[in-house]
Amino acid sequence: MTVTTHWKKDLQFEAIQEGAGTVQMDGNLQAGISPKALLLAGLAGCSAVDVVDILEKMRVPFTALSVVSAADQTADHPRVFTDIDLLYRITTDIAHQDKVKKAIDLSLDKYCGVAAMLRKNSTIRYRLECVQPD
Repeated sequence: MTVTTHWKKDLQFEAIQEGAGTVQMDGNLQAGISPKALLLAGLAGCSAVDVVDILEKMRVPFTALSVVSAADQTADHPRVFTDIDLLYRITTDIAHQDKVKKAIDLSLDKYCGVAAMLRKNSTIRYRLECVQPD
């Protein structure tokens, strides 16, 4: 995997994965998200991809999935993440809650490479909210 990051101006950067797309980053949060927020988004996205894939294999129907990620950081530089909290919100019948938990556990403990890397320095916890479909 190769990503090229170009400085645009001020603290603004554009990261490009060839053939896949671009992401805008900005240390001033004016024209993109911060690099650390992008790392949290990477964790949420990596795990969400796993969860969707696992739930589809389990034949668990759902109509929406979102992952809210938040991290505490050390007070001193380099201000690394210490604790990361993930909130998975999924719209599915509550009867599927145990299968959804299993999918999340498999993602965070076995499949998600981003979680494996971050776990070396940070505690990762999660909560699950199952929303009944209309």
